Amino acid sequence: MSSSDDNDYQQEENDEYGDGEADYYDEEQDQGNYVDQGNQEGYEEEYEDQPEGDYPPDEQEQYHPGYHNQEAEPEEVPVMAQQQYDAGGEVHPPLSFDGLFKGALDGFGGGTMGDIVGTIGKITGGQGGISNMLASGGLEGLASGLIANAAHQFLGVNPETGKIIGAIAGNIIFNLGGKDNSLSNIGKIVLDNLISGKYHRKVDPFVSPTLPSFNLDFHAEREKCLRERRLFEDPEFPPVDRSLYYSNPPKMRIEWKRPSVIILLLFLLHEFYCRFDVVQGALGDCWLLAAAANLTLRDELFYRVVPPDQSFTENYAGIFHFQFWRYGKWVDVVIDDLLPTHNGKLVYMHSPESNSFWSALLEKAYAKLYGSYEALKGGSTAEALEDFSGGLIEYFDLHEAPKEQLLALLVRGFQMGSLFGCSIDADPQETEARLDNGLVRGHAYSITALQTVNGPHGETVLLRIRNPWGNEQEWNGAWGDGSSEWNYVTADQKHAMNLSFNADGEFWMSFDDFLREFQRMENCNLGPEVLDEIHQMTGLSETPKSAWTNFMADGSWQRALGTAGGCRNHIETFPHNPQFSTTITINGSHSSVEQDGKVTVICAVLQKYRRELRVRGLDTLPIGFVVYPVNRAEIGYGTKLNGNFFEHAKTAAKSPSFVDLREVTARFRVPPGSYVIVPSTFEPNEEAEFLLRVFSSGQIQAMTLQ
Repeated sequence: MSSSDDNDYQQEENDEYGDGEADYYDEEQDQGNYVDQGNQEGYEEEYEDQPEGDYPPDEQEQYHPGYHNQEAEPEEVPVMAQQQYDAGGEVHPPLSFDGLFKGALDGFGGGTMGDIVGTIGKITGGQGGISNMLASGGLEGLASGLIANAAHQFLGVNPETGKIIGAIAGNIIFNLGGKDNSLSNIGKIVLDNLISGKYHRKVDPFVSPTLPSFNLDFHAEREKCLRERRLFEDPEFPPVDRSLYYSNPPKMRIEWKRPSVIILLLFLLHEFYCRFDVVQGALGDCWLLAAAANLTLRDELFYRVVPPDQSFTENYAGIFHFQFWRYGKWVDVVIDDLLPTHNGKLVYMHSPESNSFWSALLEKAYAKLYGSYEALKGGSTAEALEDFSGGLIEYFDLHEAPKEQLLALLVRGFQMGSLFGCSIDADPQETEARLDNGLVRGHAYSITALQTVNGPHGETVLLRIRNPWGNEQEWNGAWGDGSSEWNYVTADQKHAMNLSFNADGEFWMSFDDFLREFQRMENCNLGPEVLDEIHQMTGLSETPKSAWTNFMADGSWQRALGTAGGCRNHIETFPHNPQFSTTITINGSHSSVEQDGKVTVICAVLQKYRRELRVRGLDTLPIGFVVYPVNRAEIGYGTKLNGNFFEHAKTAAKSPSFVDLREVTARFRVPPGSYVIVPSTFEPNEEAEFLLRVFSSGQIQAMTLQ
């Protein structure tokens, strides 16, 4: 975790616009509660009649320091940070919900809770329940049906045991030591499709900007090792000091050992629940731990990262592979199973079961992705979730967000096939502390459905939430399993909700209780390519009411090319930044779920390779973006807009502030039309590569302006 000393950037006065000194936030004020140090108050008064979304051309940008550079050791959480310290271990800066939720209530009548509940009724035909296949686990039910009806013809895997048919040792895929296999039905189908050749994952070889590259291919290397009867040793990420650290060596003596040396009875995954039970070690990467727990909530995403075609038994050669989304592409990261230990015990992430090694191997592959274990110190759970899913992640503080806008976000998100997770801030003194109300601190939950019912106090909005432990550790307050509130719900509605009271980790609670008890929520927006690949992997389809369309483009800010123009505070050089034209339309085949003539847009700018390049003294830069409405004639033949345009142009949207995190994101609602997006660093002449992503409920046509 970083403190205020981690940020070296300091905004200087900009007298070019008279009193318009650039706005920034001083994190030393009020112990982390950011205070505007510029003339923003005066600006708001001067332009109070400005239409929403329109900003005067001389408005000065804000720099908002992000917490990301370093993280304290797990036991050294500063007291001042505790109320902002989440399950991921990072401290998030306060979010500007005016920016993040702009237009969120469009299409919900007057935007009151009653209007939103009424809209839910219209959407669901009066049933009041809304979810999607991915969020609710419906794909697992479809997979069970395929197996039960023999609709999926298994070629390589026994669907009852999960064993490879005809294998000499009867390979139990995750080596459960002869116990019944806990591989889910989705996992069995994915594994069979991989083994039989029905499905072949399109991934690129992993190439690092800081590590040597040998173009490792998992299957070819494994076959070579088996043929030569030796265990694999990774030439790209060897068991040496540079794989551990680049500046701060561990405080203990490290020995690299294979799991077969650490313990005799090996498991890649132990009992089903144990794969969620991940323990942080000596590294400050609990942000990664939280993302791993979220990943395991959904098998269709889990098996994209952890291919099920590997184990400690069948064809074991000391080699494993994991697949991550990396700046727009999926890469296959091959590792050996030599793990850092001290006194015979794993030093970093591990399972409380000493003979389960899934989390330790995942962490090693992720450390290789970024160059070393030390490179994983400090980060955002959203960052790791994106690397695990390929989705676009939004992160929200539930105690800061407007209630109506959060509910609207959940409704639209379920319609668009999005996934939601939530958590309560961790107790720095106790790992996964259990509360009297049945909830667990520092623990990742998923939100699986939304329902309106008649309760003792009238119409009530409920959320169905899942604890990945899958046991009796559930919410025991109002609307929990067997609570008296359910007496007000009719038998027909209970049946429609498929209501059951089992010790399965899934429970209902009111939306109001959710906002009071939980503190963080993440929204994983999945693009159409993710849904397509899930279908290819499993043969199962998720068809949300609508779906995101997306656009993705690479860019860079380079001094030599004159494309490092800085933010709008530097109006002479700002037009030199890369510019991207997008035209968003609504038509009958791909219409907005809001049905109000506008489209939802999520725009994100991600700076590449900054974590990897810490070894060279580089770190994330303050970045942001601005979106301008344009006429088609203004972008002509695909050429950049010039300074004359920006001197008078009004904005349609922008990032809430410039922040030195890996990615900045804003959600907004606009009419269909043409727009130009200008990503930039805060200061001119700062260099970095970036990835621009745009998700929309309408159709997108886009290009890079030259």
